[in-house]
Amino acid sequence: MIPFMMLACLVQAPETLDVTAVGKDPRWQVAGRKTGVIDTNGKHALRLVEAAPVVGLVWLKDYDFGNGTIEVDLLGRSQPVQGSFVGVAFHVADAQTYEAVYFRPFNFRATDSTRHSHAVQYVSHPAFPWQKLRSEHPGQYEKALIPEPDGDQWFHVRVVVERPQVSVFVNDARTPALVVNELSDRARGSVGLWVGDGSAGIFANLRVTRKP
Repeated sequence: MIPFMMLACLVQAPETLDVTAVGKDPRWQVAGRKTGVIDTNGKHALRLVEAAPVVGLVWLKDYDFGNGTIEVDLLGRSQPVQGSFVGVAFHVADAQTYEAVYFRPFNFRATDSTRHSHAVQYVSHPAFPWQKLRSEHPGQYEKALIPEPDGDQWFHVRVVVERPQVSVFVNDARTPALVVNELSDRARGSVGLWVGDGSAGIFANLRVTRKP
């Protein structure tokens, strides 16, 4: 048996990645958005500003992440419908090549059952965007969130990557909201923050725990 202390050493300590340093620390790369640092709803946070209907991505240059855990606090908005897409990216190679888990806060408490089931989404760009996954694998790469968070308040996300499996936990849930197998052949890459389709997004308390 491997002694407990040796097991503990197999996982590195959590690292806090300072998202409020975006725009000051040159390691942070930005594509598709302007950024700003704000204090809102009790947190000191990074804001990605609304833009043309393209994806926005912020990632840390030369950061190496394979398996491990990504945690972050996210703030979107419940209105208008189709107006808020916020999430995290991992195994980032560049602005077009990454995996992501993102959320649609406007669907969190939707009364329409179809919209309600489209609350959390996995994608792998560029080969597997959400449109392709929804069309070819309905209900496999997106799910509802139960219990439903408030789409206008902070919610906490924990993404556990244990290749090939990705598990997504929201707030204090012990049961994952979404479990998928990765669709990318990239085993490593950077970690970042993601917004979609012209959306804004606010991010705080990004922490990463890497496994060797």
